[in-house]
Amino acid sequence: MTTKLAHLNEIERCVSWLAAWTIHHANHVRESDEIKVGGHQASSASLSTIMTALYGSVLRPQDRVAVKPHAAPIFHALQYLAGNQTCEKLMNFRGYKGAQSYPSRTKDIDDVDFSTGSVGLGVAQTLFSSLVQDYVSAHGWIKDRPEGRMVSLIGDAEMDEGNIYEALIEGWKHGLRNCWWIVDYNRQSLDAVIREGLWQRFEQIFRNFGWDVVILRHGALQEAAFTEPGGEKLREWIERCPNQLYAALTFQGGSAWRKRLLDEIGDQGPATALIERRSDDELQALMTNLGGHDMPSLLEAFEAASRHDRPVCFICYTIKGYGLPLAGHKDNHAGQMTPAQMEGFRRQMGVKPGEEWGKWAAATLPEAELEAFFSKVPFFSEGRRRLSAPSVPVPETLPSSGQRGKPLSTQMGFGQILNDIAREQSPLAERIVTTSPDVTVSTNLGGWVNRRGLFARETMADTFKAERIPSTYSWEFGPKGQHLELGIAESNLMIMLGALGLSHSINGVRLLPIGTVYDPFIYRCADQLNYACYQDARFMLVATPSGVTLAPEGGAHQSIGTPLIGMAQDGLCAFEPAFVDELSVIMRFAFDYMQRNGEGDPDETTWLRDQTGGSVYLRLSTRPLEQPLRDIRPDLARDIVNGAYWLRPPGPNASVVIAYQGVVAPEAIAATGLLAEDRRDVGLMAITSADRLNAGWQAAERARQRGTTGALSHIERMLAPLSRDCGIVTAIDGHPATLAWLGGVNGHRVKALGVEHFGQTGTIADLYRHHGLDANAIVHAAQAVSSGRRIRYLKALP
Repeated sequence: MTTKLAHLNEIERCVSWLAAWTIHHANHVRESDEIKVGGHQASSASLSTIMTALYGSVLRPQDRVAVKPHAAPIFHALQYLAGNQTCEKLMNFRGYKGAQSYPSRTKDIDDVDFSTGSVGLGVAQTLFSSLVQDYVSAHGWIKDRPEGRMVSLIGDAEMDEGNIYEALIEGWKHGLRNCWWIVDYNRQSLDAVIREGLWQRFEQIFRNFGWDVVILRHGALQEAAFTEPGGEKLREWIERCPNQLYAALTFQGGSAWRKRLLDEIGDQGPATALIERRSDDELQALMTNLGGHDMPSLLEAFEAASRHDRPVCFICYTIKGYGLPLAGHKDNHAGQMTPAQMEGFRRQMGVKPGEEWGKWAAATLPEAELEAFFSKVPFFSEGRRRLSAPSVPVPETLPSSGQRGKPLSTQMGFGQILNDIAREQSPLAERIVTTSPDVTVSTNLGGWVNRRGLFARETMADTFKAERIPSTYSWEFGPKGQHLELGIAESNLMIMLGALGLSHSINGVRLLPIGTVYDPFIYRCADQLNYACYQDARFMLVATPSGVTLAPEGGAHQSIGTPLIGMAQDGLCAFEPAFVDELSVIMRFAFDYMQRNGEGDPDETTWLRDQTGGSVYLRLSTRPLEQPLRDIRPDLARDIVNGAYWLRPPGPNASVVIAYQGVVAPEAIAATGLLAEDRRDVGLMAITSADRLNAGWQAAERARQRGTTGALSHIERMLAPLSRDCGIVTAIDGHPATLAWLGGVNGHRVKALGVEHFGQTGTIADLYRHHGLDANAIVHAAQAVSSGRRIRYLKALP
């Protein structure tokens, strides 16, 4: 009977062939003017044995894997063998709607657990996903399903990414379990060979954070050779050989190895005999038999680590481009096999011409036998492993804390709305989980945390409370807490939100994550935010304070371009309300929107495809505004969600309209009052989401181009009554381009006001006057875009 090891070696052989052929086909066969495929050819080859061992033996259905970006061809080949990937998509690798260059949850069909591509982020994602699994498990929501292990396959050069080490700190603080990081230590990066001794640094770092470290340096061939007479000399030479020299000799082959070894350790005795007993091919096989390419060594290491739940870092020595003609060459990241080289590789692998895409074309064992073995592999035994969870019911309205007529900031209102939800024993309150990078109190999450507690797997009392020291806040940790405390690292916040926002798919448990952050520091985690959205994670990002409204703090705590991030980021729906009743409506919409995952025709009011859902970004402020005395009618609530409503509708003879977003509302309202004395029918538009208005406008235009001639977006409908001669003044405490596009909707003249430069300290009035955002500046802009006599009350601009 054929052994399991023989089957795995055969699978690895077929996977190596399919991956190499997929890349070659993309480069040389498929007609395309695309940039040729670089790093995949060599980088994926170094991981073929590791990934075959994992997917073919070690992993279970509940485990989740983030695949090293350049190992995508190996991943797609394994999934092809399992029946989860099609030949057509492999043939179209890197083509339109083909298998993706980097594994993608949203673009690939073959059961990708975590998208990768922006290096280092998929690595950290597995750590935070493990913490999220602990969270849902501690709350009793994982019952019959066993806990999974979160695994990341990492390039050694990827370990340069700082967010990996930020994540390590958070993992240590939260008692990380069930997490494996497997480092493909091929000692070559995109531009260079890795510095000497780096693995010792890795080992020390991981051990310091409580990880087990397993180093797989030598394969079975090498270990056997070391037991021969002269073997210790060979071991010593290998372990002190510089990385660059080892790579160069690997590329040169057996004769180069022989000359170097005989020159440096040849003794005309046991060591010389050990070398001379082997042919050039055998010597090349011995010297490239590193731990990461040796199936028995890998299986033994993985199976030993499977017996406990401690986090483990495996440092697996490999050869970049293993088994290919470009193995070991320092330029192999961008290297591609030529047609002649590929033809030689085809003959070497025993693949017949015309059968290159056969699943088992490179196999030497019977196809039926391999199919039978692979059909019983644990990881693939349950089919597609994407889970689902029912939606959490959301009430028709959320509380707005009865603050009508009183001064209140949207940040304070957010805290009060969450505090009111926290009072309830409702499904909504139960599934909300909050997190923040050490700004919990200063972003008004304190009330929620007081009522709902902080999460930890083990109970920890609040020492201040135990010592009877008065404090506004009660920081008690326990398994039922609903706030995840993070250190000052916005990168960790966004990756944590990404992990929480995928819990319904990874763990089969629906969570409603809310993360708070200082709005200026969205820039710090913009890559991680993009990564979370690319994976289609669902969360609410609450950022405050907006713009320059934290005026005394100066430019370091003032944000300019974040509204543009909100508009540009795919998968993220951005809002900036001025008033708390608007915020209440938006948050109610957000809790529902975060859970949607449907299809259907676009909403003919907005032309947005809200059925698909997504994440939500709320840009809030610390500036208290007097709250309006009004009840939110259904039609007003609809307009708030759609992105804009008329606070003062324009009359039939309007020559100017003011459109504002966010906390410049008082200035816009004051300017409207001043203008009304000299301009007829002045309109005042309250914009709650430039993002949704712009997206709807673009979608309606696409619909018209495709034949739906009557398609009108919300903003087109709102601006339709205005004459072409009517001017528009836009105002936002942020970059003016956020609203400047309004002039393109119906061809109106626009003066866009906002903030374009770093701020300085002062009062809000000082800074609004400095940036040209006060009522006087708005009136000046109205004078410039509207016809008629000079407007009274104008003062010279500073």
